[in-house]
Amino acid sequence: MGKSSNSALVVLAFFAIYVIWGSTYLLNKIAVLELPPFMLASFRFTTAGLLIFILARLLGIKISITKKQLWNTIIAGFLFLSFGNGVVVWALKYVDSGFAALEISAQPLIILLLMRILQGKRIQPMSVIGVVLGVIGIYLLVSQKQIITKEGTVLGMVMIFFCMLSWGYGSLFVSKADLPTNYFVNTGYQMFTGGIMLAIMSLGFGENWSSPLVWTGKVQIVMILLVIFGSILAFTSFNYLLKSVSPEKVATSTYVNPIVALILGWYFLNEQITTQSVIAATVLLTGVYFINTKKTLAIFERFKR
Repeated sequence: MGKSSNSALVVLAFFAIYVIWGSTYLLNKIAVLELPPFMLASFRFTTAGLLIFILARLLGIKISITKKQLWNTIIAGFLFLSFGNGVVVWALKYVDSGFAALEISAQPLIILLLMRILQGKRIQPMSVIGVVLGVIGIYLLVSQKQIITKEGTVLGMVMIFFCMLSWGYGSLFVSKADLPTNYFVNTGYQMFTGGIMLAIMSLGFGENWSSPLVWTGKVQIVMILLVIFGSILAFTSFNYLLKSVSPEKVATSTYVNPIVALILGWYFLNEQITTQSVIAATVLLTGVYFINTKKTLAIFERFKR
């Protein structure tokens, strides 16, 4: 009984990190066509953070943390959410959702290079192959004339790259930082503080705020999906899987998310899937596979502790 219920939970958690995370690109793209990007991201994460705090209280989980932990969650919230996600949402005004997901699938490559540059960690031979394939895949992806001639696309691609640097540095920071031991509480603080910073960014850029009551029904549904499923459920599933299965299995979401995003973007928004994009995806994801070998993952795990 215990084993079968655990197996069912693992399957559901994988569905969450494969399909739900893959669909957030489409959901953000739909919402950003109507709402200002930083306001959208701020509303999503502040609401998710508040809901997590309420859930934690109902479950009897203490949400009190030290000043140092609060400061560290603010830094992590900025690196992952305020800049790392907020600017991606902004870039989706100019870049197709599937294209953005493909570019972001090179994240393990960025983390590996940052570990080499900032911490002097030697890159494993298998990972060197992965890096080379990753660079080729990214080049094939971003060099398509029919894509880069669209207005704002190049700027969008460059800003997504900076978001990946922010996520990569955030990953290295979090691995060493003093953070709340309960990951649910940790997530709540990162989302809430990240959402507040996004609100400040939104006001700084002069975005026009609006009440959820005046949004179209489609965007209201999208926001509910982003808050409950994209933020709370998928992230909780991710943390559950890290404790329940091997890290290389969890890392497979890196290959599945962009495929889900490409298919959903093509089906719902008529986004173009070019032959070169398919080739780029194959080369890039093969590179990510080489980076996510057991030896490389052992390094990542060492940093997490």
